[in-house]
Amino acid sequence: MAKRVNKVIDRSQMPTPNPDAINFLQTRRSRPAKTLSMPVPKRLELEQLLTAAARTPDHGKLEPWRFVVLTKPALVRLSQMVPARGAALDIDPDKITKATDQFGNADLAVAVICSPKPSEKIPQIEQVYSAGAVCLALLNAALAAGWGANWLSGWASHDRAFITEGLGLASHETVAGFIHIGTETNPPPERPRPDLDAITTWVDA
Repeated sequence: MAKRVNKVIDRSQMPTPNPDAINFLQTRRSRPAKTLSMPVPKRLELEQLLTAAARTPDHGKLEPWRFVVLTKPALVRLSQMVPARGAALDIDPDKITKATDQFGNADLAVAVICSPKPSEKIPQIEQVYSAGAVCLALLNAALAAGWGANWLSGWASHDRAFITEGLGLASHETVAGFIHIGTETNPPPERPRPDLDAITTWVDA
């Protein structure tokens, strides 16, 4: 008869959970930009959020992204640029109005700029993914700090003339997203979430 062996689990080798962090990640959700209002984070408060966002996966430590902080005057200026660019691109009038309001009604936004670096080792697509990770990190940092926040893009963010003139981007740079941050006024209802079984494949061999 085989002897039964009782395994002793070394608890010192077990991971240390952070229940508060897990609960936040499982319940987090964006706040629509149009529901955000004053006050917005002060400079020091925002710098803390940017510091958190910059701690993002970055293969090769290239830092292929940067931040452009847009305060109210800058957002108004961008909103005033939208109609002419929309007309030049033959954008639907409703979409022009929406983009105009996106900037004009905002009080604070951070443009996360994807700025790939020359590298023989790190493909550009990985650098683009890293910029996207920065967007989510900044969004979550703002939410964790108690602010409302929303990650937006839109046609204007992909218009080369708009981002060059409005944001001063170099020819190799693009906008990964505009992270709007402010005070939440109307808590949004929960929305349907993905069916985990439908999007997960387990590979055991």
